[in-house]
Amino acid sequence: MAKQFQAIRGMNDILPAESMHWQALETTTREVLAAYGYHEIRLPLVEKTELFARSIGEVTDIVEKEMYTFNDRNGESLTLRPEGTAGCVRACIEHGLLHNQTQRLWYAGPMFRYEKPQKGRYRQFHQIGAEAYGMAGPDIDAELISLTARLWRRLGIHNVTLQLNSLGSNVARTAYRERLVAYFMARHGTLDEDSLRRLHTNPLRILDSKNPAMRTVIEEAPSLLDHLDTESQVHFETLQGLLDSTGTTYEINPRLVRGLDYYSQTVFEWVTDTLGAQGTICAGGRYDALIEQLGGQAVPGIGFAMGLERLVAMLAAADQPGVDLTPHAYLIAVGDAAQQAALALAERLRDQLPVLRLRMNCGGGGFKAQFRRADHSGARFALILAENEVSAGALAIKPLRDFQGEQITLSQDQAVDWLRAALRAMP
Repeated sequence: MAKQFQAIRGMNDILPAESMHWQALETTTREVLAAYGYHEIRLPLVEKTELFARSIGEVTDIVEKEMYTFNDRNGESLTLRPEGTAGCVRACIEHGLLHNQTQRLWYAGPMFRYEKPQKGRYRQFHQIGAEAYGMAGPDIDAELISLTARLWRRLGIHNVTLQLNSLGSNVARTAYRERLVAYFMARHGTLDEDSLRRLHTNPLRILDSKNPAMRTVIEEAPSLLDHLDTESQVHFETLQGLLDSTGTTYEINPRLVRGLDYYSQTVFEWVTDTLGAQGTICAGGRYDALIEQLGGQAVPGIGFAMGLERLVAMLAAADQPGVDLTPHAYLIAVGDAAQQAALALAERLRDQLPVLRLRMNCGGGGFKAQFRRADHSGARFALILAENEVSAGALAIKPLRDFQGEQITLSQDQAVDWLRAALRAMP
């Protein structure tokens, strides 16, 4: 017997029992983003490889090791998107969205990185990201962070910590980079293989090493915060003051550098200790030079992305309710005449009661079999349509749970009113 097909490693199915948490998360996030004036943009899954090499950085782990890259039939190198910012910037430049205007945008969908699959870290994963363009001050930094803090409150997520840092200007970072390289060169024998590889290409990424053996040498390294230019120092201090004014608590983490080359000045991460090694649930920062780097005008930008798999895991662990997809009512049709009339009645009920979740019996079956299906569905009411009800223009309603009372038969107009009142009375 041939082996059954299975999902590709690291690319997972999201089953109906899980999707209710996804829908709750996505719905709440859309509401919070709308409340802050963000508009959705939908982006392609595939972009030219050069876009990510130029934006993320050719010597980052993502570009060097993790991208799904292939040549199409015309020989052009294309890549499944590993993150959303580069594609969003490309779209804004291409469609003229950044000329003499500000933008607040958000996007959602799958991203792809070839990594070792583990809990909270998959090869196909999902993100919601937000990007703001045309605003250079720390006020938009504070607003984005406040947005995410509000989202955690709306979702009932409490065990998260905001970590904050500044990478300064490109000029200040270049000077710091030279000092950092000199520091690590003097301790060459203590560096692991990854750090040696990054030493002359991307030394700041050494500060983000997760190797415990590197902890001491990293902790004793020069701090970027001690080498900020004046403008970046004022920006960072003002941001802290704005966050203090809203009661947003944070930790300064001078080793927080993020894994993408395009960041400058503010960077931040929301982290938790409930997900094991994969503790970052949301991260972002400023990228004021990226738009010009990709061929647009010099426009400041800032954004964040959050991993939905990790947030869903937190919601499920905290027993936060998902979107309730249980039907309110189940329509039982007994007899040929009733089965013929049932679809039209179901559509009429949905027209008149748009919030009604109604499941109609399909696939035949006698009354007892259909009633068992109605009870198994979790519906609160069974709506019964037999030949007597069809001829009389009536509908029988039998409460199955939560609501007390015997089965009643009403005209179909009365049944609509009864169901409307019952829906209003539901919590």
